[in-house]
Amino acid sequence: MIGLSAIISVRNLSKIFKGTDGQQVHALADINLDIAPGEFVSFIGPSGCGKSTLLRVIADLTDATSGTVTVNGKTPAQARKDRDYGFVFQSATLYDWRTVLKNVQLPLEIMRYPREKREQRAREMLQLVELGDFASKYPWQLSGGMQQRVSIARALAFEPQILLMDEPFGALDEMTRERMNNELLNIWRAMKNMTVLFVTHSISEAVYLSTRIVVMSPRPGRVSEIIDVDLPHPRGPETRELDDFFRLTGQVRHALREGVHG
Repeated sequence: MIGLSAIISVRNLSKIFKGTDGQQVHALADINLDIAPGEFVSFIGPSGCGKSTLLRVIADLTDATSGTVTVNGKTPAQARKDRDYGFVFQSATLYDWRTVLKNVQLPLEIMRYPREKREQRAREMLQLVELGDFASKYPWQLSGGMQQRVSIARALAFEPQILLMDEPFGALDEMTRERMNNELLNIWRAMKNMTVLFVTHSISEAVYLSTRIVVMSPRPGRVSEIIDVDLPHPRGPETRELDDFFRLTGQVRHALREGVHG
């Protein structure tokens, strides 16, 4: 039964790909999960366990082989058409020939927002990600972290209820990554009741950001454990020094180890 309060529900989900050699690759097996509105849920597991595949099924970027997914009470395809979610990929995927402002406006152009409204909204989102002074710059003039902030602003421009993020900070250095973590939490708090699904390989990042962490087993990916993160908000650099932070990172590490050996 699908949880009545869930904004995303996954039931008995499996995904099988056909490899280049004709062999089947079982990416996901029997995934069951409910995500409530306003949660920040991170997915962590060994490489190849299907974290990104699960996100792409939810986003209607690939089809499930079996099982069901509902997003806002709809099929993923309908949720995509209704613009219920924004997606931030591993790389910023910006258009170099468009200014930062024009990149952020792109989904609003596709949705036929009036020119004045889309420029106003894009500028608001650039202010939110602290890039208001860079509206006239081009992506190639920005650092990697700044480019990812532009891609986040673009994903938020049409006010989605759900933000899907597939390892958006994986290519950044540690200091930039921690700064981006802080900025993402600020954005999440500012966008009240927005639900975030976040794929990561970093245990400390998952603990720092999340309200819950979904630990996945090696392929075929299954949910091996779900860990509640009870760290207080707002979170900052001092959060990473708390005993509870170290306890939770240890708990996630143990769950990952058990998933591999189990």
